[in-house]
Amino acid sequence: MAIVKPFKCIRPAQELADKVAALPYDVYSREEATEAVKDNEYSFLRIDRAETSLPDTVDTYDPQVYKHAKKLFEARLADGTFISDDEPCYYIYELIMNGRHQTGIAACCSIDDYVNNVIKKHENTVEAKEFDRINHVDTLRAHTGPIFLAYRSNEIISSIVNKVKEGETLYSFTSDDGISHNVWKINDAKDVETIQREFDNINSIYIADGHHRCASAVKAGLKRRDLNPEYTGEEEFNFFLSVLFPEDQLMIMPYNRVVKDLNDLTEEEYLDSITGFFLVKKVDGPFTPTQKYTFAMLMDGQWYELEAKDWIKRIKDPVKSLDVSILQTYLLDPILGIKDPRKDKRIAFVGGIRGIKELERRCKKDMKLAFAVYPTSIQELFAVADEGRLMPPKSTWFEPKLRSGLFIHKF
Repeated sequence: MAIVKPFKCIRPAQELADKVAALPYDVYSREEATEAVKDNEYSFLRIDRAETSLPDTVDTYDPQVYKHAKKLFEARLADGTFISDDEPCYYIYELIMNGRHQTGIAACCSIDDYVNNVIKKHENTVEAKEFDRINHVDTLRAHTGPIFLAYRSNEIISSIVNKVKEGETLYSFTSDDGISHNVWKINDAKDVETIQREFDNINSIYIADGHHRCASAVKAGLKRRDLNPEYTGEEEFNFFLSVLFPEDQLMIMPYNRVVKDLNDLTEEEYLDSITGFFLVKKVDGPFTPTQKYTFAMLMDGQWYELEAKDWIKRIKDPVKSLDVSILQTYLLDPILGIKDPRKDKRIAFVGGIRGIKELERRCKKDMKLAFAVYPTSIQELFAVADEGRLMPPKSTWFEPKLRSGLFIHKF
């Protein structure tokens, strides 16, 4: 049973929504974030990355950064940039990318569901990366970046969403990257009750993107519990901001790999070594794998198609059968000597949104090899998480990214 509740949303004034909405804080370096906010005084990134308006001598994680974020946030609350809804509601958030619609429900989820594994993970988190968002969330006393969650499709929820989408939008705009964003409010009491009841009957929800943000939101809530030992469980700090998408709305893009060298092998020795695990075929020009167990490989300007051998295809384990696992287990580790891709400096990862051209660019610039993989499916993600297992690093790339600043949950 999943607790997915409506909430009193703080959100941008209608005429400012397109200016406020910002990509997640963690897709930017400090320099990139500073450049991104330079010409937009309303960008929520100014609050998410408050160091952008402080001197470069101030460390990104200095306590004054979070105090400054709170000051900026409170100023925007006071000047009418944000408005506050008086009643708990759900919100529909639709993103359209290249003609493909992805529609979810903005709501609040329970930190207990995270702790008890009703909300399931498929990735490890790094504690050092959590501290920043714990401090940000705790200082603002607000969740500002929604967690991207997935659930198995539900016809009743979908029918309500489709009905509400026929009405007038709260927001409708296209961001600079060409993504269209549409938001509706679900405030009919019967619809709200029905959605909440249907989620009550869903046993598992899955983190699609935002493992560190989710862990940080949960830990900030647990900290508040420690400070309020008489808590009832109904306080707002027991819940965190999310957007939940049915599985049939989601597209996972590949997370490709580039490698610096051949591990002291000649090209001939390397190609001979991989034939023990893969069928290798030269191809004319770049291509993107269109089926599981196939990989595109670039070496010295030549593209190859690699197909895993039949005995590898018969592997049924939900983690070991992932294409990214097969590449790691049968090529990157035994042949190229990359034992731990999290730490090895010889490997880098390229999100699928950047395309094959980025792989070609890297191979001309600083890399010897590139691999394009077939994307992990949402069903594979569910299967791994259901077993309480973890995927290899950089297994999934979700697009489009949810914007911060459109929905804010105060506690």
